[in-house]
Amino acid sequence: MLGIGSLAKRLFGSANDRTVKQLRSRVAAINALEAQISALSDADLKAQTDKFKARLAAGETTDDLLVEAFATVREAAKRTLGQRHFDVQLIGGMVLHSGKIAEMRTGEGKTLVATLAAYLNALEGKGVHVITVNDYLAKRDATQMGAVYGFLGLSTGVIVNDLTDEERRENYAADITYGTNNEFGFDYLRDNMKYRLEHLVQRPFHYAIVDEVDSILIDEARTPLIISGPTEDNSDLYRRIDALMPQLVEADYEKDEKQRSVSLSEEGQEKFEKLLLAGGMLKTSNLYDAENVTIVHHLQQALRAHVLFRRDRDYVVKDDKVVIIDEFTGRMMTGRRYSEGLHQALEAKEHVTVQNENQTLASITFQNYFRLYPKLSGMTGTAATEAAEFGEIYKLDVIEIPTNVPVIRKDLDDEVYLSMGDKFNAIVLLVEECRARQQPVLVGTVSIEKSELLSAHLKKKNIPHRVLNARFHAQEAGIVAQAGQPGAVTIATNMAGRGTDIQMGGNLSMLIAELPESDDREALIAEMRAKHARDKEIVLAAGGLYIIGTERHESRRIDNQLRGRSGRQGDPGASKFFLSLEDDLMRIFGSDNLSRMLQRLGLKEGEAIIHPWVNKALEKAQQKVEARNFDIRKNLLRYDDVMNEQRKAIYGQRREFMNTNDVSDVALSMREHTVNNLVASHIPAGSYSEAWNAPGLKDEVARIFTLDLPVPEWAAEEGIAEDEIRHRLEHEVTAFFKAKEERFGAEIMRMIEKSMLLQILDQCWKEHLLQLDYLRQAIGLRAYGQRDPLREYQQEAFGLYEAMLDRINEDVTRILAHVEVRVEQPPEPLPPEPVNLSPVHDDPLTGENEARPLPMPDPEGMPFSDRVPAANWGKVSRNALCPCGSGKKFKHCHGALAG
Repeated sequence: MLGIGSLAKRLFGSANDRTVKQLRSRVAAINALEAQISALSDADLKAQTDKFKARLAAGETTDDLLVEAFATVREAAKRTLGQRHFDVQLIGGMVLHSGKIAEMRTGEGKTLVATLAAYLNALEGKGVHVITVNDYLAKRDATQMGAVYGFLGLSTGVIVNDLTDEERRENYAADITYGTNNEFGFDYLRDNMKYRLEHLVQRPFHYAIVDEVDSILIDEARTPLIISGPTEDNSDLYRRIDALMPQLVEADYEKDEKQRSVSLSEEGQEKFEKLLLAGGMLKTSNLYDAENVTIVHHLQQALRAHVLFRRDRDYVVKDDKVVIIDEFTGRMMTGRRYSEGLHQALEAKEHVTVQNENQTLASITFQNYFRLYPKLSGMTGTAATEAAEFGEIYKLDVIEIPTNVPVIRKDLDDEVYLSMGDKFNAIVLLVEECRARQQPVLVGTVSIEKSELLSAHLKKKNIPHRVLNARFHAQEAGIVAQAGQPGAVTIATNMAGRGTDIQMGGNLSMLIAELPESDDREALIAEMRAKHARDKEIVLAAGGLYIIGTERHESRRIDNQLRGRSGRQGDPGASKFFLSLEDDLMRIFGSDNLSRMLQRLGLKEGEAIIHPWVNKALEKAQQKVEARNFDIRKNLLRYDDVMNEQRKAIYGQRREFMNTNDVSDVALSMREHTVNNLVASHIPAGSYSEAWNAPGLKDEVARIFTLDLPVPEWAAEEGIAEDEIRHRLEHEVTAFFKAKEERFGAEIMRMIEKSMLLQILDQCWKEHLLQLDYLRQAIGLRAYGQRDPLREYQQEAFGLYEAMLDRINEDVTRILAHVEVRVEQPPEPLPPEPVNLSPVHDDPLTGENEARPLPMPDPEGMPFSDRVPAANWGKVSRNALCPCGSGKKFKHCHGALAG
C-alpha cells in the first residue's frame, strides 16, 4: 500500500520534477525566438548586448531579459563554437541564474551551460566569477567560452597562479572572470592586507558560478585558506626527534583509524621520555611538564608522520620535497603543505630538506568566503547525496537536470572477495575479457599505491595499459582523451574534476592535433577521420566504455563520478565495483553485521559474493563516513563563525581607514580610550585617594605619552576626584599632540596617523590569530571537565578580541606620541631583506595546507626616529628618496603609507 507521500509523488511528480516542468515553459519561449535571432547579422547579434544593458538601466531586471539573452547566447555559441545548447542545458542555465545548484550528468556540457547565466548576470556590469578546481580547467574554459562572450562584446579574464597584482586587477575588471577557488580566496585575504585602495585587485562581490561545486564547497570545505609567514627554524629538532622513531614499536602507541589519530601509550611515554632525556632534549625529567610542551608537540607530529601517513598513498617524494596527494582527485598538490609541523616531520622522515614552519597572518574558510557573494550558484554531476549540507550551510537548493538522451549504461552489482589478491585476479580476468572484444576499460583506483599494484598485475599478463595518477600528471588530458579507443586499458587514480570527456573511438580533435605537419596533412586528416569512425563503431558494438572500480571510496559522489565517465549522451557502457574485506572502507567502517552477512551468504577464498544486499550495506557504510565528514565541516564552520564576525569587523574597519586620508578622529578616540583605561586601572571607581596608585599612573603616562606630569601631586590635592584627574590628563595630552601637529604640519601628521593605524591594526590582528590558533588547539580538552568547548571558545575568543582592541588603542597612541619626523643625508641604501608570505590551504583534520612563497612589504610599525635620527623633514617631494633611509622613493615608502 502506497503512503500519502509516495501517492502524491506518483500523481504530481517530485518537487524536482515540478521545478523542471515549470522551466520547460521558458525553454519553449527561447526556442520560439531561435529563427528570429538566427536571422540577425553578426553585428546585430553583438548589438543585443548594448540593448540589454540599456533595458537594465531603464529599470528592467535580468529575469525580464532571460528568454532573449539565452536565445542570443545560444546563437553566439553556434557561430563561434559550432555548439548549440540543448533544451536541458537551457534549463541548467536557468537553475544557475536562480542561485541554485544544477546537477547534470558527466558529458552533458556543464561548461557550455555556464555561459548562459554568466552572460545574463554580467550585463549588470558588476563582474561574474566562474570558479573551478584547477588552473588547467580555468584557462581552458576562459579561452573556449571567452570566444562566445567576446563575440557578444563582453570581456573575459582568468585568474591563475603566478600573475602580478596588476594582471590580477585587469582580469578581475573583466565582465566574466574564470579562476580557481584557492586563487579567488587568497586574493580576498591578500586584499585585506593591502594599505591603499588602488592596490586592491578584487571588485565587490556580485555573482559566482562554482563548477564541480561538490568538490569545492564540500570536499575542500574542511580546509581553511590561510596566509602565513615564516617562524623560527626548528629543522634540527625535527631531525633529532625523527632519529628516535626507528625504536618505535606497535605497543608504544594507540591508533584510531576512523578518527585518523594516534597517541603514545603509557609504555611509549616512558620509553620516549628516557630516550629524550638521554638525548638532552628535555628541560625537566617529566615529558609533560610545561617547559617541554614544544618537544611533546614535535614528538606527536613525528608519531603521526610514521604511523598514519604512507608514502605513495598520502604523499610522494619528488625533487627533494614531500608533495601531498589530493585524496579526492589523486593529483599532486604542488606547494601544498601539512600544517602545525606535520609536513616538517614528514620531511625529516623521508630525509629531504626540512623547511621552516609558518604562522597564520590571515585566514578564512571556503564556507565563509563563498557566503560573501550576494548570489551564488553551482553545477556538478554529483550533488544530490549532499543536498542537505548545501541547504544547511549555503542555503542552496539542488535541482537534478534530466539528461539530453536517456542513460543506457548498465551499473552492475558489486563483487566482494575475501582478499585483495582474489579481487585483483578477478579484475585482470574482466580486463582480458573486455580486450578480447575490443571494449575500452577505465579502471578507477583510490591511491597511487593501488594503481601501481594493479599495473604490476596487468604487466604480468602482458596487457598493455596506461596509468593516470599524480606521477603522470602532465600527460593527463592526453591519457583521458584516448581512453575510449578500441581495447584501450586506462588506470586512473580518482576521476573527480578531470574536465576531459572520454569519447568512443578516442578524441578526434586531439588525434588530429597530434598529426605531423606535412604537405599531405589534409589527406592524413581525412584518413584519421575515417579510422576514428571505424574505431567508434567497433567500441559501440563492443558495449561502450567499461568502468571498473577497484574499491569503494569513502564518498558515494567519487564513485558516481567514476561511473559517470561512461554512458555519456546515450552511449552504451557498463560499470562494476570489485571489493575485498581488506579494503579500508570495509575494514574500518563496515559493520560486523556486514562480515557476518557475507559469511552467511557463503563467501569463500577465491569466490565472489554478488548481491543487492551487499550494495545496500556498503552504501550505509559510506553514509556513515559522509555524515562524519559533514560533522567535521560543520564543526569547523562553527568555530570559524566566531572568528568571522571579528574578521568582518577588522576588515571593514581597514577599508574605512584606507578610504579616507584623515583618520584624526579615530586617533583622538583612541587617545581618549587609552586615557580612560589608564585612569580606571590605577584609580578604582568610587575609592578613596589612599587606594589610588598615582605613582604607577605617572609612570604609565610617561611610558605612553612621553609626558612628565605631577600626577602624585594632583592626587594629593584636597577633595580631588578621579574625573578631575582624567580631565587634566586629557588636557595635557591634547595640548601635547596639538603642539606636535603644529611642528610636523597637518598633512604629514595625517599621513603618519593613517600609516601607523593600518600597520598596528595588522600587527595586532596577526598576534590575535596566533592566540586563536593556540586556543583552538587546546580548547577540546575542556570537554574532559564537562564543559562545551565551542561555548568556551566563543567566550575566550571574545575576551581576546576585546583585549586586542585595547592593545591597538594603546599602541597607536604610544607610537604617535613617540614619533618624530626628522631628515638628514640618507646613508648608502641597503637592499631590504625580503619577508615571505605563504598562502596556505590548511586542513584541521589532517593538518594539510597549501603554501606558496609571496613577497611582502616590511610591516614594522616602529617610530621613524628609532630608525633614522635627523632634523625636521618638512615638505618631501613624492619622487624624492624617502628621508627614512630605505633607499626607496618617498611615494613608495612612507608616502605610500607602508603600502
